[in-house]
Order: sequence, then C-alpha cells, then structure tokens
Amino acid sequence: MVKSFKTAMTAATLAALVACSSNQEAEDTSDADAAAAAEAAAAEAAAAAEAAEKQKCASAASVFYFDFDQSLLTANSRAALLVQAECLKKYTSSVRLEGHADERGSREYNMALGERRANAVRDFLVLNGVAAADIETVSYGEERPAKTGSNEASWAANRRVELK
Repeated sequence: MVKSFKTAMTAATLAALVACSSNQEAEDTSDADAAAAAEAAAAEAAAAAEAAEKQKCASAASVFYFDFDQSLLTANSRAALLVQAECLKKYTSSVRLEGHADERGSREYNMALGERRANAVRDFLVLNGVAAADIETVSYGEERPAKTGSNEASWAANRRVELK
C-alpha cells in the first residue's frame, strides 16, 4: 500500500511538472507572439506616419508669390517655405528655384528682380537647414508668364518663384 501510494504521488508530481512545463511554453509562445504583434504594429504606425509626411510634402505649396516690385517674402510664403524646408531636408537631394516677374519694367530689370526673388527663397531655405549646395537658382524675368494679360490678376500670378 505504501509502495502504491509513493508511486501515485510520484505520478501526480510528474503530471504537475509536465503541466507546469506545458503552461510555461504556452506563456513563452504567447509573450513572443505579443512582442511580434507589438513590433508589427509599431512598424505599421511608422510606415503610416511616413506616408502621411510624404503626402504632406507632395501637397505643399511650390509656388511663392511676391508683391509688386518686391523680393521680400510674404507671411504666407514663409509659412509654406517652412513646410518645404522640412520636406527638402528629408526627401530631396536637389531643387531648382525659378524666379519670375510680371511684364512691367525692362527685360533686364525683370531678370534681376526674378533673380532677387529666387535668392530670397534660397536664403530662407538655407536658414531653415536646407544645404545651399542642393539649391540652384535661375531667373526667367518676364519671359515665362504663368498667366497672360495686362491686368492686376495676371501680373500678380506672374510675380513668383517656382520650386522644381
């Protein structure tokens, strides 16, 4: 009787150990699955954030307008250029700034005005962390109007710098 009691107790102890071992393996697998799921969720969130950032960059303004006979950036242009500066630092290796003017003034004056405008945008981008070596400026003066016509609406559309 004692012998069968010892055998029964040994068997019960072994069964309990096997059960505990099985539960430990299940817990280890469950922890590994949870960690993998958390890692996958974090990667997915990072990818979504990256996609949202790229979308913001793609939809950011790339044309910046100026007042008559001015090369000073407007408040709206500065705000849009801050977004562009962040995007250029992250995603673009080089950019070309094309300066334009309306038809009023001589050809030479408008070429110089377009250049001053492109340089104003370049300087702002450089001050906000974009490498100067990655920025090319060119002036087209009045030669490439965005809108034809000799009225204020056309002139306003032509006083610009385009980021390409």
